[in-house]
Amino acid sequence: MNSLKNIRVEKITLNVGVGEPGDKLEKASKLLNYITGKKPVQTETLKRIPTWNVRPHLKLASKVTIRGKEAHKLLARLLKAVNDKISERKFDKYGNFSFGVPEYIDIEGIEYNAQLGMAGMDVAVTFERPGYRIKRRKIQQKKIPTKNRITKQEAIEFMKKEFNIKIGGEE
Repeated sequence: MNSLKNIRVEKITLNVGVGEPGDKLEKASKLLNYITGKKPVQTETLKRIPTWNVRPHLKLASKVTIRGKEAHKLLARLLKAVNDKISERKFDKYGNFSFGVPEYIDIEGIEYNAQLGMAGMDVAVTFERPGYRIKRRKIQQKKIPTKNRITKQEAIEFMKKEFNIKIGGEE
């Protein structure tokens, strides 16, 4: 098999949206630090939405990105929290997928922390192949050719083989 056709996990992004700045946002940041051991970043709004009391530069969520072997290990633990089952509709046309973890205590190896309370999170998984660097490099930056892109079906097959997950229909 062509080694440039191998798929790998590029990154996992964990996101906890709380909808308001303050104590809840601090707890969300502490939760992500507790799960990953990495320092999370608080995300800001870009637009003004008066009906939701949202203004520009208001911090409403916290996120952390994990890459490399750590991402692979964390993904295995996160998939166990959803019983190793992902709906096919959660995959996009480029093979990336996302899912939600309802409560962080469902994650293997994570104990309940009374200071953090109960919270869930969104998990976004991004795949890549060798050669995807051409879209990020500084000199002669190019788009990924269509024939080298990861398809939805290839990503599903990779997840079945690598993580032994079940693909469900509609939820």
